[in-house]
Amino acid sequence: MGRMPSEMSTPTDPKRMFAIEVVKRLQDADFQALWAGGCVRDLLLQRDAQDYDVATNATPDEVVQLFGRRRTQTVGASFGVILVMGPRKAGPVEVATFRSDGEYRDGRHPEHVEFTSAEHDAQRRDFTINGMFFDPLTEQVTDFVGGQRDLDNKVVRAIGIPGDRMREDKLRMLRAVRFAATLEFELEQLTFDAIRDMATELREVSAERVSQELQKMLLSPNRARAIQLCRELGLIDHMLPGVFPAADADQDQLWETTRGMLERLENPTFETSMACLLHQVDQPKQVAAANKKPSSRKRSRVTELCHELRLSNQQTATIDWLVGNQQRVLTGPDLPQAALFRLLSEPLIDPLLDLVDVGCRTRQESTKSVEYCRDILRETPPEVRNPAALIGGNDLIKMGLRPGKHFKDMLDKIRDAQLAGHISTPTEALDLARQLQPQSSPKSPSPPGS
Repeated sequence: MGRMPSEMSTPTDPKRMFAIEVVKRLQDADFQALWAGGCVRDLLLQRDAQDYDVATNATPDEVVQLFGRRRTQTVGASFGVILVMGPRKAGPVEVATFRSDGEYRDGRHPEHVEFTSAEHDAQRRDFTINGMFFDPLTEQVTDFVGGQRDLDNKVVRAIGIPGDRMREDKLRMLRAVRFAATLEFELEQLTFDAIRDMATELREVSAERVSQELQKMLLSPNRARAIQLCRELGLIDHMLPGVFPAADADQDQLWETTRGMLERLENPTFETSMACLLHQVDQPKQVAAANKKPSSRKRSRVTELCHELRLSNQQTATIDWLVGNQQRVLTGPDLPQAALFRLLSEPLIDPLLDLVDVGCRTRQESTKSVEYCRDILRETPPEVRNPAALIGGNDLIKMGLRPGKHFKDMLDKIRDAQLAGHISTPTEALDLARQLQPQSSPKSPSPPGS
């Protein structure tokens, strides 16, 4: 039905070479075997394919018998999927039997599958651009769903009735957005309307799966357009509840700032992009009474949102710190030297400065505070900004103090004095510790026999 562009026909990597070998082995055994899905789309777009999936009329048992049990894993045999293990550099290739799917009652998995033909298999896939097949031996493209036409027209179109495709797996709503944004395509109107009409049903998708799609969107150079589409389709409030409430003049300005920041970020991590997306989220003041334990402090809204998305503790802590410390940079020139040096010695200071920088430039505000911090970083050696501590808790114990909450307060004040340049030796630090020693501080008991 069509040929692959000749400039894309030469195998160049171990994954591709092994995927060709799998197809050849199946065809030599008189089975039909074709590459399927995203790898065909990427090759037609002359993009590097990340993975190569094979579709075949061989049953799972026949695939296992052909490649041997040692080289296969039956991870999805009930859905006709077998992993064929390749050389270490190539990794596994997913081999799936042509199938049609039964009813999707859980919004993710079919109740049953029936093994069928390539044409019927194409009809159960999500989007036309992902529904094509390719024979790497003859370089023939097989297209039952108009995928080549939509690639040419730069359109993301659901196969068949869009609402049916989305109800089968509701994560497809986000996948449609991601494909449209990353490929710089348009969403076909009926597909757009179906997603908008059932946007509330995104809540039925597991947070982990939503998070995975969001991470892929935010790592794309076209991250701003992806989030813009999520807002236009009504998906954003079901991903990040309350972050972008009903539109009004203030919210529109806030949205434009967020979108502009996402556009200006260069080579960000997921955490930096997420901090950009949440940059405006208010954090409650984490002030605890003296008689309250730290655990009684309220979690920030940023942390709550990250936990709702099932992000890791490390991702959550990073995002929360970036969002919560923007003001420290903005007031950098007015900070005492000790506070400024503490800030500039933080491991995440570079992404924090990037975040504040794009925020200022997007709002057309001065970036002098960011430039000031960067100048200090360049001009002040690390051993001056973040020297080794002069004393520690063991030194306070040797002074005869019993460990307690006052230790941290004393050591923080001694550290501030060191960073401010007021003290520079352990002797001076111990002298200051004696001055800071609380009058009511309990003494450590004297050793027996002293």
